[in-house]
Amino acid sequence: MNIREHNRDAWDREVTKGNKWTIPVSADTILKARRGEWQIVLTPTIPVPVDWFPQLKGADVLCLASGGGQQGPVLAAAGANVTVFDNSPLQLEQDRLVAERDGLSIRLIEGDMADLHIFDSMSYDLIVHPVSNTFVPDVRPVWREAFRVLRHGGILLAGFMNPAAYLVDYELAERTGVLQVKYRIPYSDVRDLPEEEKKHRLEQGEPMEFSHTLDDQIGGQLAAGFVITGFYEDKTPPSEKEPLTTYTPNCMATRAVKR
Repeated sequence: MNIREHNRDAWDREVTKGNKWTIPVSADTILKARRGEWQIVLTPTIPVPVDWFPQLKGADVLCLASGGGQQGPVLAAAGANVTVFDNSPLQLEQDRLVAERDGLSIRLIEGDMADLHIFDSMSYDLIVHPVSNTFVPDVRPVWREAFRVLRHGGILLAGFMNPAAYLVDYELAERTGVLQVKYRIPYSDVRDLPEEEKKHRLEQGEPMEFSHTLDDQIGGQLAAGFVITGFYEDKTPPSEKEPLTTYTPNCMATRAVKR
C-alpha cells in the first residue's frame, strides 16, 4: 500500500470528523498573538517554552507536517513569514481559513514531510514539527531534510511519541484495566496489526501509524547534525483515557540547533 496516499486521505477524513488537531485557532487567539501574547504546543498539553524560539518578527518559519490551522497562523500573527507544509489538503484548508478570516499571509504547500526537495537548502530560521512523524515509516529522512533546509543557527522544535506508547494491548487495557505488553518496538500498523484488525482500520479509513525508537527520534537528529539543547515530556490529558499515562508520559519534545 502507498502509506503517504492512505494517510493523506485518512487525515482529510479526520478534518471532517473534527479531530482536535484539525480545529483552527480562534480569531481571539490571533488577535492576542498580534499583541505579542501567544503560545503553541508540539505535544498534547505543555506550551513550548518561550525561550526555545528565536526572534519571530521577520523570521522564515516552516511548519512541518503541521496543518490544521493551529501553529502556523499563530506564528504568522506574531510576525513570522510562515510556510505550512502538510500531507493533507483539508488540513491545509484549515490554515487557509484562518489566513483569510484574519488577514494573514501564509504559504501553503502539500507534500511529504520526508521529502522537502521543493525548498532550497538554508531557507528557514525555524522549523516547527508537532507530533506527526508517527505517520511515516522512517523518521531519519525527516531529520536530514529539516537540517538541510535550516540556516546555520536555525532551530528545529519537534514533538514525537514515546515509543513505549506502542508496546501495550490497548483493547485489553480498556476491557480489563490490565496493561500487557503485546507489540515490539519499533511498531508498525502495517506489519504488526492482526490482519482482521488491520483490514477493519483500512476500511474505516484510519491513519496508519508507526513508532520510532529513541535511537531514531533523538539519535537521528544528532546523526543529521543537530545539537539538542532542550527536552521535555508530556502526556495526553486524563479525558483521553490513555492507560499508559498512569505510569509514564507518552510524548516528548526536543529543541535542536543547526550549528
